[in-house]
Amino acid sequence: MSENNKLPTAFFSDYASRLQGVLASADWSGVAQLAEDMRDCWANGRQVFFCGNGGSAGNAIHLANDYLYGIAKRTGGGMRVLSLAANAAVITCLANDVGYDSIYSEQLAVQGQKGDLLIVLSGSGNSPNILKALEQARAMGVRSCAILGYSGGKAKAMADLPIHFDVNDMQISEDLQVIVGHMIMQWLCENKPEAQ
Repeated sequence: MSENNKLPTAFFSDYASRLQGVLASADWSGVAQLAEDMRDCWANGRQVFFCGNGGSAGNAIHLANDYLYGIAKRTGGGMRVLSLAANAAVITCLANDVGYDSIYSEQLAVQGQKGDLLIVLSGSGNSPNILKALEQARAMGVRSCAILGYSGGKAKAMADLPIHFDVNDMQISEDLQVIVGHMIMQWLCENKPEAQ
């Protein structure tokens, strides 16, 4: 059997090893800062926005769910959180009327306020709609974080808080977005603000 036709178990073991390698070498200080920023938003009723494309859009929706309810497990106790990737009617309207590169920035311009937090999820860090959302956040005084793979792209320099995993693999990049989200979720469950 050639190297390109590994047995599934060998292929899966290799994938797990690559993911473990990134996790073992990661600098977690940016994640710690994001956790504090999210806790501050939760304590002060500020909004947290997530966005991404493709699998990252799915992750944005997943994580918004976790923070809306999962961190508190009681009605009204969660974080004010919204995935900008979740409303198909809004996304297709904006894509049609003003362009796909504006689907997130236009939503943020209406929904965001100074002191809120935007979290962009991107493998490449170069998607035009992600970059435009980061520009909009800066213009409004919305703090921004980017969870990135590959080289980090342009988003790495544009975000207030870049969390960059130097991995040239889209699936592992997307895995890491959810891992970071779940790490922070569990930390917040154990470190709720006083009002919660």
